[in-house]
Amino acid sequence: MGELSGTDRVVVVGAGLAGAQCAAGLRRGGWQGRITLVGEEAHAPYDRPPLSKEVLLGKADATTLDIDLAHLGVELLTGRRATGLTPGTLHTDGGDLPYGALVIATGAAPRALPGAERAHLLHTLDDALALRALLRPGLRLVLVGAGWIGAEVATAARTAGCEVTVVETGPAPVPAALPVEIGRAMAAWYAEAGVGLRCGVGVAAVEPGAVLLEDGSHLPADEVVVGIGARPATGWLAGSGVALDAAGAVLVDERLRTGLPGVFAAGDCISYPSVRSGARLAVRHWDHALQSGEAAAASVLGSDAPYDPVPYFWSEQFGRMVQYAGQHGEGDEIVRRGSPQDPTWAVLWLRDGVLRALLTVDRPRDLTQGRRLIERGTALDAARAADPAVPLKSAVAG
Repeated sequence: MGELSGTDRVVVVGAGLAGAQCAAGLRRGGWQGRITLVGEEAHAPYDRPPLSKEVLLGKADATTLDIDLAHLGVELLTGRRATGLTPGTLHTDGGDLPYGALVIATGAAPRALPGAERAHLLHTLDDALALRALLRPGLRLVLVGAGWIGAEVATAARTAGCEVTVVETGPAPVPAALPVEIGRAMAAWYAEAGVGLRCGVGVAAVEPGAVLLEDGSHLPADEVVVGIGARPATGWLAGSGVALDAAGAVLVDERLRTGLPGVFAAGDCISYPSVRSGARLAVRHWDHALQSGEAAAASVLGSDAPYDPVPYFWSEQFGRMVQYAGQHGEGDEIVRRGSPQDPTWAVLWLRDGVLRALLTVDRPRDLTQGRRLIERGTALDAARAADPAVPLKSAVAG
């Protein structure tokens, strides 16, 4: 287990899913020394995806991870914020922590809307509980951003009886993740749910009781929620020597190592090289946090296995389960598997016939089979793959 030096303590900074999985993975992998997990929030590690679903809907008050850290002998320090890093020492607002190996897993923080101090962000459990207390029948809610979080919050707010309007600067929902024509197909879901959707316009100001749009129009608003993406929570690494990309993500190699000896990183705060995708990826979804946390633990313990899974995420919105696997790119062939007017449908992206990514709407079998085909680099017969009656595994090119 030769990545460690000096003290026998492994410090994991960031107590979200990636950090907690890393700490547990270290112990499961046979590490007998000290493990310290440092979290900025006061809560024990918890799941974030349910915050915009079960917690906002009142179906859960907590989403604590099912990991018994005490049983594993992991020292959990909550309410401790990382403030800096020098070789061998993590600096926090509660004192210095020496380490033999360090795993950076501080995640990403939501982007705020400039000048919108009255607006709410949804990132933590406390955020979700505070927002849930506001949702009530007749509340006029404006959501800024029609991404995955915006759609999920809109779903919960409509269920609570709120009057909801979503504002998106892009031409259609999820403009950063999907082609415009697919986002426009999803726009129908908003209308069906009774949610107003204003695309192609930005917010000029959040005023008392209203949101002023850049086109000069006003939207009545008792409350405003902003969901316009996130940026890596890595400001505390300034001057540490840990290399960051232009967006602030920690640059790691295929084993999740940074350029500093004994320092690794995992989760939403990293950019890693993907041979499968032919590019560096910065993924901010649950599955990546889970897998990269475990992979970082293995790397600390000396594993040479590269980290390059098929990216995957899901979103529950407007009564639909939307799932995506892979990584599509410019120039990929788009194959439509059914129509957005159908109860279920999917979109495939092929490059030289090989399945690179797929988006499914209420087609879990397609997602499961497609994910395996992407992992294997399988070529498909596009005509057969376009037939929703043909299982994807049966559309393999002959």
